[in-house]
Amino acid sequence: MRSDEIKKGFDKAPHRSLLRATGLKTEDFNKPFIGVANSFIEIIPGHFFLNKYAEIIKEEIRANGCIPFEFNTIGVDDGIAMGHDGMLYSLPSRELIANSIETVMNAHKLDAMIAIPNCDKITPGMVMGALRVNVPTIFVTGGPMKKGVLDDGTPVDLATVFEGIGKYENGEITPAQLEELECKACPSGGSCSGMFTANSMNTLIEAMGIALKGNGTILALTKEREQLLRQAARRICEIAKDEQLSKKFKIKNILNKQAINNAFVVDMAMGGSSNTVLHMLAIAIEAGVDFNIKQINEISKNVSHIAKISPSLSHVHMEDINRAGGVSAVMKEINKRGGVLNTNNITIEGQTIGERIANAEIKDESIIHPLEKAYSKVGGLAILFGNLAKEGCVIKTAGIIGERSFKGKAVCFNSQPEAIEGIRKGKVKKGDVAVIRYEGPKGGPGMQEMLSPTSLIMGMGLGADVALITDGRFSGATRGLSIGHISPEAAEGGMIGLLKDGDEIFIDADQYKIEVNLSEEEIAKRRAEWKIPKKEIPGKWLKMYSILASNASVGAVLKTEL
Repeated sequence: MRSDEIKKGFDKAPHRSLLRATGLKTEDFNKPFIGVANSFIEIIPGHFFLNKYAEIIKEEIRANGCIPFEFNTIGVDDGIAMGHDGMLYSLPSRELIANSIETVMNAHKLDAMIAIPNCDKITPGMVMGALRVNVPTIFVTGGPMKKGVLDDGTPVDLATVFEGIGKYENGEITPAQLEELECKACPSGGSCSGMFTANSMNTLIEAMGIALKGNGTILALTKEREQLLRQAARRICEIAKDEQLSKKFKIKNILNKQAINNAFVVDMAMGGSSNTVLHMLAIAIEAGVDFNIKQINEISKNVSHIAKISPSLSHVHMEDINRAGGVSAVMKEINKRGGVLNTNNITIEGQTIGERIANAEIKDESIIHPLEKAYSKVGGLAILFGNLAKEGCVIKTAGIIGERSFKGKAVCFNSQPEAIEGIRKGKVKKGDVAVIRYEGPKGGPGMQEMLSPTSLIMGMGLGADVALITDGRFSGATRGLSIGHISPEAAEGGMIGLLKDGDEIFIDADQYKIEVNLSEEEIAKRRAEWKIPKKEIPGKWLKMYSILASNASVGAVLKTEL
């Protein structure tokens, strides 16, 4: 066992002495040591109960002949950090989470791991850390929260509240109606109930086979979720106690190139958050998989979009997907289109993807559509290229309101707060392209999510008539013609930083194009005159992140060489 390095041999007497201080007995030194990586934190609705999850998992690990060691990572709630400089810390926290997993697991030579994430970038951060360690690992997330329901029966969620602000400012709803949204949109613990970033990533880790069947859709704080916790604990012990199984089920043997393909197939079929592109590119790098952002469009062309979930379809939530057959039903149906999945890839449970989904079926075709009734013959995400984004940018086509192509004049903002103020004051009008720049990984720093400005646009009734582009990113709750991750970003001299008010911008999601109508001579002139605006960066960690961050086209990972 890997843990023998800290517990076997006469020279490890000091190590054993310290371990005895934690309660271990002589017989425990012959048992596998299991890391229980928890992201319990009281301020995040999807995480405040994870301490109770860990107790269930540790109890089951002990009952199955192994020794659990719980440790924690940090977490940031994107919804609470939204709209102020706290959001600068969101994406950088992914790197701290990955580093903490690597640090604890490798410093103490633990044999295997159960990871308990749930929200936003916490799940990909844990995946990235687990890949660096490369021991058998099972992910079992906190689970999605229930959808909210208004007094009149209307289903609501966090996106409804953000869009409600725009409606309130536009005089469409009363203070009492806004308060009802606030009080009823998030009725329980769990990751926000739509196909936002958290549930998108928790669905994709199920699709990749590093989480158990049902992980992406079984509601939080239910008996079914508890069964999943216990199943994960039993399985990790079964693997850790067998030398051959421990070798076979190292995470990199499961999360390989084929698994990443499967993740993007499911992402396209379900219209996941645009943040999945950012996180999956980073995960591919940690897995040692050669995956270029351009490949995403090739996958999208062959995958039909068969499940629309909030925010793309406001009345459908994760509990509805679970009732309709879950991720396995989506995978089985989508694979009827030319075998787009790699069904021979193994899962952490031991069977192949094909075996896992063999008996799945769609139980409600109004929620998960059959192929012949797909919302679109192409996937719900696309990567656009052009002189405005030579290294690519991301659009959630599943969330488009109105036409899939757009031509309009730029209205430029050099920060998200400036954009929010401008949108509220009516600076962005029908036919415009709102440009929010210097919010990329380096320029933000931290690549803020833009749910507030996009929600204002939607709430003000401009969702079909205004486009928004940014080198920042969007919440999974964003909808409308919203394009993020523009690379190169403004802070590294990208074209988005050279735009001026009134420049004509053309966007076509079906042709994968984004262009500004400027001559090469004019672009060269502006580039020669360009200077990066001075910006005060709060906090030492953000300053370090700004120096080391790569752009979004390669997942905004930290550079290990300068």
